[in-house]
Amino acid sequence: MSEVTAIDENMKKRFGKVGVLMGGWAAERSVSLKSGQAVLEGLLEKGIDAHKIDVDRNVLDVVREGKFDRVFNILHGRGGEDGVIQGALEILQIPYTGCGVMASAISMDKLMTKRIWTGSGLPTPAFEILNSESNFDDVVEKLGLPVIVKPAQEGSSIGMSKVHDAKDLKGAYEKAAEFDDVVFAEQWVTGQEYTVAILGDEVLPSINVVTDTEFYDFDAKYESDDTQYNCPSGLDDDAEEALRALSKTAFEIVGGKGWGRVDVMQDNVGTFWLIEVNTCPGMTDHSLVPMAAKQHGLSFSDLTLEILKLSDKTQNK
Repeated sequence: MSEVTAIDENMKKRFGKVGVLMGGWAAERSVSLKSGQAVLEGLLEKGIDAHKIDVDRNVLDVVREGKFDRVFNILHGRGGEDGVIQGALEILQIPYTGCGVMASAISMDKLMTKRIWTGSGLPTPAFEILNSESNFDDVVEKLGLPVIVKPAQEGSSIGMSKVHDAKDLKGAYEKAAEFDDVVFAEQWVTGQEYTVAILGDEVLPSINVVTDTEFYDFDAKYESDDTQYNCPSGLDDDAEEALRALSKTAFEIVGGKGWGRVDVMQDNVGTFWLIEVNTCPGMTDHSLVPMAAKQHGLSFSDLTLEILKLSDKTQNK
């Protein structure tokens, strides 16, 4: 038996039959399908007995009837990244990749995440909750302009708007409210955008994201070829160390385990501001975690295998 064949057999024995959960019913379904296909191919390259599961409401029946030993969860958004599928898999006692129920639920809710960070003394931009009765002039007076308006529980920048003029704030709220009952305005941070991937106990090199759009929106993330990703990020050693330490703390404070990504802004005087946590980040050809992993010395297939290995440690956490 060749060495490669022996490794493949060991991987199959260790992990068994692995279901790659992708798709789902959230607004990010199309992105999840792309991520899932890439992950599936990466795991197969490593000799894992991996199978595609295009997730619908009958996903638990599919997992049970398919006799899957564990799952690689690459669902983005609600139903897959918010603790719902994690809780269901806990009941089935099937190990899964990524964060557990609590961290997934908290991190999916940007507002709850910010509240926890604020209560823990971590830096995150000021915010105001919006509703149809809000005094939008008061919001502007408190936060200044511009602001960014966000639905609390959507990913991939869906429903978000940057507002430069007070008269446009109500319209931005109404747009965000199409996607979530909870909407908030966040103080705008002028400066550089960074993202930091977490892989187990490792903090991967930061990435500086540069886009010619008003902010890093859906098109800039998944469609545009003009968005620039700088890794190494260009920070000096001290700033890089500070950013990575802050990101790891921010991830752990919300209960993060396994792998994830923390998005951060640095203002023009050098202060870092925490924006959000992604507990099931994208794994497409435009995605950030694979870029950081490559800089760290991991190929895409290496990365998928390392994430799968971490599923031994994240269940029931």
